[in-house]
Amino acid sequence: MTRYRYYTATTLDGFLADDDHSLAWLFKQDIDESGPGSTDAFLTEVGAQVMGASTYTWVLEHDRDWLPNIPTFVFTHRELEAANDRVSFVAGAPSDHREALESAAAGRDVWVMGGGGLAAEFAGAGMLDEVVVSIAPVTLGAGRPLLGGRFDLDLREHGTNGALLEARYAVLGERG
Repeated sequence: MTRYRYYTATTLDGFLADDDHSLAWLFKQDIDESGPGSTDAFLTEVGAQVMGASTYTWVLEHDRDWLPNIPTFVFTHRELEAANDRVSFVAGAPSDHREALESAAAGRDVWVMGGGGLAAEFAGAGMLDEVVVSIAPVTLGAGRPLLGGRFDLDLREHGTNGALLEARYAVLGERG
């Protein structure tokens, strides 16, 4: 069964990026690519990914290698150019695209790549099973939040990778 997993990194004060969309704080971290929270290990379970337009344009401008060779759905109302034939642009609620996402994932997981607002939309639609997060020992004070909305989570696993805390949470649902 397809799981929807928000796999990301955050600062200790809960930001994905600073106000200028910079991830410089993340790239300064010492990470063991074969250690806990490894992107390569995570991707072995992923069949499709989703992201918002801001994440997509950041990837295109900074590191196209962040677009793995899997179907990619970009939620946007903007006119954007596809980086390759695996990129599709969609608009509307996540639930409007559930069938297409799960078909594209072919029984594997859907990576909700970002941002935090899109991840919250998936969680609000009951389409976010896990939050897998690397927490860095950095604070920004402001920026792009990890996850919008109010949700109850349950810690399932944790470990460390260098200075990063690696945590996996089950999403229990919206908080009343």
